[in-house]
Amino acid sequence: MEKHPEHTNRLVHETSPYLLQHAHNPVDWHPWGEEALSRARKEDKPILLSIGYSSCHWCHVMEKESFENEITAKIMNDHFIPIKVDREERPDLDEIYMNAVQVMTGSGGWPMTVFLTPDLVPFHAGTYFPPEDRGGMPGFPKVLAAVSEYYRTHREEVGKVTARMRDALHQIVEIAPSGESMDEKILLNAFEGLGRQFDPFNGGFGGTPKFPGSMVLSFLLRYWKRTGAKKALEMVELTLEKMANGGIYDHLGGGFHRYSVDDRWLVPHFEKMLYDNALLSRIYFEAFQATRKERFRQVGREILDYVLREMTSPQGGFYSTEDADSEGKEGKFYVWTRDQIGEILGKEGSAAFSAYYGVTPYGNFEEGENILHIDSTFEKVSESCGIPVPDLKSLLEEGRKRLFLEREKRVRPGRDEKILTSWNGLMVSGFVDGYRVTGDERYLNGAAGAARFILRQMRKDGSLMRVFNRGKCQLKGYSEDYAFFIQALLDLYEATFEMNWLKEANALNEGMIHQFWDESNGGFFFSGKENESLIAQSKSPYDNAIPSSNSVAVFNLLRLGFLTGEDSLKQKAEQILRLFYKFLSEHPSGFAQMLSGFSFFLGPEEIGIIGPKDDPRTESMVKEVYLSYLPDRILSFKDPKERIEGNWLPFLRDVKVEGAPAAFVCKGFTCLPPARDEKELRNLLNTPDK
Repeated sequence: MEKHPEHTNRLVHETSPYLLQHAHNPVDWHPWGEEALSRARKEDKPILLSIGYSSCHWCHVMEKESFENEITAKIMNDHFIPIKVDREERPDLDEIYMNAVQVMTGSGGWPMTVFLTPDLVPFHAGTYFPPEDRGGMPGFPKVLAAVSEYYRTHREEVGKVTARMRDALHQIVEIAPSGESMDEKILLNAFEGLGRQFDPFNGGFGGTPKFPGSMVLSFLLRYWKRTGAKKALEMVELTLEKMANGGIYDHLGGGFHRYSVDDRWLVPHFEKMLYDNALLSRIYFEAFQATRKERFRQVGREILDYVLREMTSPQGGFYSTEDADSEGKEGKFYVWTRDQIGEILGKEGSAAFSAYYGVTPYGNFEEGENILHIDSTFEKVSESCGIPVPDLKSLLEEGRKRLFLEREKRVRPGRDEKILTSWNGLMVSGFVDGYRVTGDERYLNGAAGAARFILRQMRKDGSLMRVFNRGKCQLKGYSEDYAFFIQALLDLYEATFEMNWLKEANALNEGMIHQFWDESNGGFFFSGKENESLIAQSKSPYDNAIPSSNSVAVFNLLRLGFLTGEDSLKQKAEQILRLFYKFLSEHPSGFAQMLSGFSFFLGPEEIGIIGPKDDPRTESMVKEVYLSYLPDRILSFKDPKERIEGNWLPFLRDVKVEGAPAAFVCKGFTCLPPARDEKELRNLLNTPDK
């Protein structure tokens, strides 16, 4: 007989998995909305705003320790209006109040705990609070009591704090265009700065925790392509190899975990995020194009196979996250003891498998458990175990399959099945890249299926929506939803040369300009005319876990400018770069994607192919482009039997070719002689042989 929950609050009517996780807390949680905000004003109570997401480990911890505690819940209910927000649904709220947390405390993170006046201005903030005083942190009940008392008895001081916070938040978001001339030397400065932060032993940047930094790696790869700086390529290769060997990578099921708690990528925070895997799939495929190292392509394939298997909805959209925890313990789904492996693989198989994947009787995690990671080489294990390398590779592959099947019997981590337009856009681009470098039609079908789902189910009256979950589409899209999805549509055009993808991208770009463009200073606001008005309006300039909408928009505007012949779009891209140029100069590590956009702006490379789509010679030239690392490429295609409508594809519109298919390449203001086959094209593109 199913146990009836003792408590139920307003979150029970929500669709967000994160909010539903809290629907049976004794806390009288409200979703963000007019009911809660009106109640705060009417009762003159401060708002306790708690922001997190469904796969956040410490969010779960704080829920168990504090939000499920009836005494703590009573304090919250009596003295505050508690509001719970899913940061993945409301990135606008998350950004504004995270800025406040960082101003007040010097750091940030989730769960985010912010105390607001009824007019939504923060006056106290923090992240995780323990249930009692611990490690220098005050217990949450003590914090609640102090904040409530302060709000009731020190209104004048609260007013001063909120006035300062308003000023601070507005200063953060107010950005004026730079009057400096834009100099490509900032690319060198960024490269040198990243070099100083680079870990030469383990790859990656900075200390612990260590995040993948896919956008930084992508910039470095572009910098290598632009300048020939071998150090940049070496930094990328070392980092990608170390990450793919580490425990941050799922060696049985594919895909990357969120980050590593150590500096050598061994012990991850086990949640898996769609956006991480989207961005990482792209950099691994790019690294394959640049180096032709099969290992990089294989890792990219395994990421996409994981997403197809575990993160794709029946309708075609991609789910958001998989939790770090299962059965109440972080990482339980992923770790192994030596004895477990021995039982499954037998004595010989287990010895070789354990030697290669760093499995010991004592473990490298908790309670004698092991996180699989590549700890040796084929040659060393072959020698120590007396197994020829080809046989060893087959043994390891068979071992992975058997352990994967055994792992499938375990209780899986929770999955957040909401579909976000922005993250889906990133993942569509990853699948397109996968198709281009592997030729696997499954990846193109996955990309097209997700894009069609968004166009059909997540667009209302021409506007993109943010979230689809439990059959409901809600929340008007933000600029990142538009930017990332426009990018995905442009990538789909380059993979199929179907004009409908290009036309959809252009239409959404017009909508994005209408909704979010700042006519005064340039750049896109994060929230637009159809979004809720908040206490500050930001352009969200930094590349954080995902790129900023303005960074991606630079690429979109330039690509569309060339593909449509609209010079005004190129000018808008330049306006964005001028707006953020000072940031690029002073804080390059926070603007890696924008730096890549600046590199693209400095040297776009137009490639056009003319030929019958079904001609093997045409297909060979297209494939040559797909397999080449051409980060500043703008690719267009014309079938001589088809007429180009209107002003589309100006690079090829009036070109006529007699006889065989031909490819045209223009770099800057120089156009090269047409290539008539894949070998000639390879020479023009200056790419390595297959």
